[in-house]
Amino acid sequence: MSELTLTAVRFGLLAMLWLFVFSIVGVIRSDLFGTRIVQRGHGGRSRVTPTRNAPRPRGRRTFSVLAVVEGSLRGTTVPLKESGVLLGRNPECTLVLDDDFASGRHARIYFAEKSWYVEDLDSTNGTYVGGERIDVPTPLREGTQLRIGTTVLELGR
Repeated sequence: MSELTLTAVRFGLLAMLWLFVFSIVGVIRSDLFGTRIVQRGHGGRSRVTPTRNAPRPRGRRTFSVLAVVEGSLRGTTVPLKESGVLLGRNPECTLVLDDDFASGRHARIYFAEKSWYVEDLDSTNGTYVGGERIDVPTPLREGTQLRIGTTVLELGR
């Protein structure tokens, strides 16, 4: 092998070694600092009024917002949309939970058959409705509390 080829191979291996080191540092950094939480509104407590997207069956008032009643986001409300509300730690979720017991995409609340349903998205720690862990889409009634980790949510009008 020529000296030039040997030097090029050495620099290539050195570059791959540094890429490996930087990838390890990135993984360690994300483990130490956790998931990046996107703040919505002042101090993470956004007050949102119901929008036109919230379905309202004729003749009866239905739920229009999802409110956090316990946990680090207490007081936060999110408008319910017919397409659904995604709950979890990922920044892509409608309500980003700052809870160590929540999965990235933990649960989904959606409107079907004239009622609101909650569906657990195969989360690690489970979703609880009225104190019971759910495995299938479960209808939500007035006053029923939904618990994800230490965060407790309720549907509001």
